[in-house]
Amino acid sequence: MTNYIKIVEERISGLSKGVDETVDSWFLMSSPMPVVAVVLVYLAFVLKIGPEYMKNRKPMDLKRIMVFYNAFQVLYSIWMCRTSIQESNVMSSIFSKKCEINRTREQNLTLYSGAWFYFFSKIIDLLDTTFFVLRKKDNQVSFLHVYHHTITVLFSWGYLKYAPGEQGVIIGILNSGVHIIMYFYYMVAAMGPQYQKYLWWKKYMTSIQLIQFVLILGYMLTVGAKGCNMPKTLTFFFVGNTVIFLYLFGNFYRKTYKKAKSVDGGSRTTGSSLAQSALRAAGGMGCMPQTMNAGKHLLQNDQAGKAYLDLNNNSVKPMKLE
Repeated sequence: MTNYIKIVEERISGLSKGVDETVDSWFLMSSPMPVVAVVLVYLAFVLKIGPEYMKNRKPMDLKRIMVFYNAFQVLYSIWMCRTSIQESNVMSSIFSKKCEINRTREQNLTLYSGAWFYFFSKIIDLLDTTFFVLRKKDNQVSFLHVYHHTITVLFSWGYLKYAPGEQGVIIGILNSGVHIIMYFYYMVAAMGPQYQKYLWWKKYMTSIQLIQFVLILGYMLTVGAKGCNMPKTLTFFFVGNTVIFLYLFGNFYRKTYKKAKSVDGGSRTTGSSLAQSALRAAGGMGCMPQTMNAGKHLLQNDQAGKAYLDLNNNSVKPMKLE
């Protein structure tokens, strides 16, 4: 028993040592335990504790918090994208004929620092699901949504701890660019139904994410084919995980918009149009489409009106024509 405990302690001690002692001293980077604890608390809350707590309570009104949160995410993503492009020489290195990566100690620390801020952004992203639960949008806490958030936290931590390489810089730039668009959409949506007319592009959200994964996959395959001196294990993992994301998001897109088309083709009533709008509003980060009962949610009114989807209160309401 004593020998077994000693072996376990040695393995844990080994996991605590990353590629750089400086990185090991940073917040949440000393060992796998802190980040694993964060993920376990997240999963426990969004899958069990949160839904149970909100079961007999009204959805929380988080409009102002949501606007601030999404605005912060937009600015944070802009900063990460800008910093990654300016501080990294990855583009010139990758597209050179020999594809050689040569870095000084200072450049290494710059790369590691950027990777840490990217990792921490994935911790912040966990609030997406938390807000879903507190607003009682449990149908949006899908497998795709939870898997996406969980795996990006764990992978971005492991990438920085054990195998940081230039592959992550390009992926970080692409992902931050997508997040700028995505969180800007969520920010405007959270501001209220009067801004819905500016969200005509919401149906393209999932398409943008799919394009991102295709670009990442193409880039990873190119890196592998050219034989760039980057961690090959990291390249293979990126390829495998990107293929999984492509399948999950593609499956979500196919089911969501195929269903939306079916709804639209089966009826020309206002209720069908509302249902289609609700399905399209679910695009982005794998949020599941919400089933809408138009007869239940649409108020009858003698006056002419148009309907809008209230993304904050999770309902459909009529709006008078001006």
